[in-house]
Amino acid sequence: MASRRASVRDIAAETGVSIATVSRVMNGHPNVADHTRDLVRQAYERRGTQLPGPAIAAPVLVRCPYVLTDYFGAIVSSVAETLNRDDVRCLLDAGELAQEKSVLPGLPSRRDVSGALLILPPESGDELVALRRNGFPFVVVDPRTQPPPDIAAVSAAHTTGARHLTSHLTELGHRRIGVIGGPDEWLAGAARRDGHTAALARAGMIADPALVRSDHPTTEDGYRAALRLLALPDRPTAMIGFNDKVAVGIMEAAWSLGLSVPGDLSVAGFDDIDLSRAVRPALTTVRQPLSEMGRIAVDILMRLIAGHEVHALHIELAVELVVRDSTAPPRA
Repeated sequence: MASRRASVRDIAAETGVSIATVSRVMNGHPNVADHTRDLVRQAYERRGTQLPGPAIAAPVLVRCPYVLTDYFGAIVSSVAETLNRDDVRCLLDAGELAQEKSVLPGLPSRRDVSGALLILPPESGDELVALRRNGFPFVVVDPRTQPPPDIAAVSAAHTTGARHLTSHLTELGHRRIGVIGGPDEWLAGAARRDGHTAALARAGMIADPALVRSDHPTTEDGYRAALRLLALPDRPTAMIGFNDKVAVGIMEAAWSLGLSVPGDLSVAGFDDIDLSRAVRPALTTVRQPLSEMGRIAVDILMRLIAGHEVHALHIELAVELVVRDSTAPPRA
């Protein structure tokens, strides 16, 4: 069995024919000698696979209407590498200005793209449903809102990750745990709050609304929200950020008040981007499988483009608690 899927370039190198000839064989082009056609087919069979069907001529649109930071950059890089593996071109629509464009309604009529990967799309569920009804193949990666049942989506296990993180803090002895979540309307934010509440209940505690803030997932907003929580008469002994950037903002707020981390305040994040390992103390966080999310999304999209039935439309990937130096038992 082959360790990885053979690309057109691999087969061309093995058989000594051109990449264009291999593509013509895959697409059933009549102007190919029988000997050459057999040569290409046998090369695939030696690799434990069959000759693929027609190649995808038009590129795949990858829409990521955000700045390609560590988080989004990891997903987009994985998508691009996986598309390249399948010899499919990538048409990237990225950056915050992309949010201002109405892209989805025009996709079904575009002949220059074969499908789309929509990363954290800001569009409403109704717009996604309309696109699905038009028969245009697409997959949502890290959906902002709950995806409709018949729309393919790949995400991480947000509720589970938040439950593990809060359980880690309660097991250390923390009883007042502040949370700076993402926007209230985001699926990930709501799911993580559910996980936090469930972990508190398991430890015999009730979530205190005064310790929960919703804000944009940036370092600056995390800093400001943390200052408000730390100004409470009975301030939290631990705080969780919606992501690692918010957690770093929490750290900065603590230091500005003369508090040590984790001595006076334990801090935890979510995502496990490079920043979580670069800051000191290193950040306790939840690792999201960002690269795997991109790879699986491409695999599902390729099946949709090929007209294959996809039974598992909503895929939720496991996350991992990563304990580092920013969390410790509260002071006596």
